[in-house]
Order: sequence, then C-alpha cells, then structure tokens
Amino acid sequence: MATVTLKIEGMHCGACVNRVKRALEQVKDTNVREVSIGSASLDTANVDAALAAVAKAGYTATPV
Repeated sequence: MATVTLKIEGMHCGACVNRVKRALEQVKDTNVREVSIGSASLDTANVDAALAAVAKAGYTATPV
C-alpha cells in the first residue's frame, strides 16, 4: 500500500469534503487519512480506483 496525496479540484465546502471522503472510503484496500477542501491523503493499493471514485463523485483529482 502506498501513501498518496491527491489534489482535488471543484471542492468548495464541507459537503464536498464529505462526498469525497465517502467515495474514497468505498475503494477497496484504501485507508483515508484526511480529506480537506482541495486535497486528500490516503493509503491505497489502487490509486486508479481512488481517482475514479473521486471522478464519480463529481470532482477532478490528480496525484501530487
């Protein structure tokens, strides 16, 4: 498992943070460390699945 920081575009409020956090928590083999406006930190075995989950939630994520 790798520790990954994601830059997330389009987040503006606490509801956005919660939506992204819930989406990332659904990714198999992923431990969400922190989600804040504009970024997320997580331990994951599948970065592509995490990026897809964020996109499905309506945001754009890129690894930093």
